[in-house]
Amino acid sequence: MRILGIDPGLQTTGFGVIDADGPRLAYVASGTIKTTGVALGDLPARLKILFDGIREVSARYQPQCAAVEIVFVNVNPQSTLLLGQARGAALAALVSADLAVSEYTATQMKKAIVGHGQAKKEQIQAMVQRLLNLPGVPGKDAADALGLAIMHAHARVSFDAMSRSTTLQRRQHAQFKGSRTY
Repeated sequence: MRILGIDPGLQTTGFGVIDADGPRLAYVASGTIKTTGVALGDLPARLKILFDGIREVSARYQPQCAAVEIVFVNVNPQSTLLLGQARGAALAALVSADLAVSEYTATQMKKAIVGHGQAKKEQIQAMVQRLLNLPGVPGKDAADALGLAIMHAHARVSFDAMSRSTTLQRRQHAQFKGSRTY
């Protein structure tokens, strides 16, 4: 199963692609989509860059599913709204590529990758490097995206086991301990 992880941001959106075969994980690609070349006030142009960039990544690497970070509420409500719009562009790009999208909080990803929810960016980078046997440390945004993909690879096993053990059908919107699956 090929999984695309997305760490949304208005200036820099990280992406990470991994292959998961049971417990074995293999690195495929990672990087960032930057909108810093566009004027700060031109929100529609920035959202278009994010949408097009994520569509390009999904077309190039052909993932079967995606994992996206859920936005947390900042002290500054304007920043939260802008980040939410960037996240919306990412979700729209993934859904328009017919990908199943699961969402996780940053705390859930940090607990899964590092072992505690207050992990620093450097700790996430180091653990992602170890888990995927990378020759170097990935960038901060790419490491977060790879962390989301790794977490989803492990959570997917549990979701699949639960779906086999029940007659319930998957809903359009379901919650499982604070994460969402579409």
